[in-house]
Amino acid sequence: MARILVVDDEVGIRELLSEILYDEGHTIELAENAAQARAARLRGRPDLVLLDIWMPDTDGVTLLKEWGSQGLLDMPVIMMSGHATIDTAVEATRIGAIDFLEKPITLQRLLKTISAGLARGRLPVAKSANGTFVPVPPPSSAAPQIAEPVVQVQTQVPPEPVDHSLLGDITLDQPLREARDAFERVYFEYHLARENNSMTRVSEKTGLERTHLYRKLKQLGIESRKRGG
Repeated sequence: MARILVVDDEVGIRELLSEILYDEGHTIELAENAAQARAARLRGRPDLVLLDIWMPDTDGVTLLKEWGSQGLLDMPVIMMSGHATIDTAVEATRIGAIDFLEKPITLQRLLKTISAGLARGRLPVAKSANGTFVPVPPPSSAAPQIAEPVVQVQTQVPPEPVDHSLLGDITLDQPLREARDAFERVYFEYHLARENNSMTRVSEKTGLERTHLYRKLKQLGIESRKRGG
């Protein structure tokens, strides 16, 4: 599939995103700070970068500017933050980020945004008037695609009732195995509810053979009631 670089100083978020994207078939490289992200970028161009804004050594916006000044911002970069202001989001997209994800990130939004970013592929870069290199947006629809998420960052409100696809429902301050089980429990309960408990459709949606699916539900302690299909 794709090589994705995840840059975030929170180990729980790095590992959870890695698990999700690995299950989607992607190759994942992790960096906990800007120094590791720089080294990863110099080793090779990733197909996409998930970049946290607030990091202890160098913040994500500064790193984005750095890559732009060096002509290395030729891959889609999606910024992430739970504390960024609207001005920070606007600045990141102006510098060259293609989108912005506000934490907690919904699973559906995460996968949709990554899919859109990968569809754009390698971004051509051009030298700006101040000597930096910036991505050249594709014709016509580029501006609305960037502007829309910025509005969503400002106005997004958790839905009522709580959407079980929210990553924010999972406590990251726990061992990885327990966090992974919590995510899988939410994931399968979400699909069971969405498919009206049809095991056939859930099997197709999740890509698991039915026997494996039954075993997984039992392992996660999800109620084993009569299900259609």
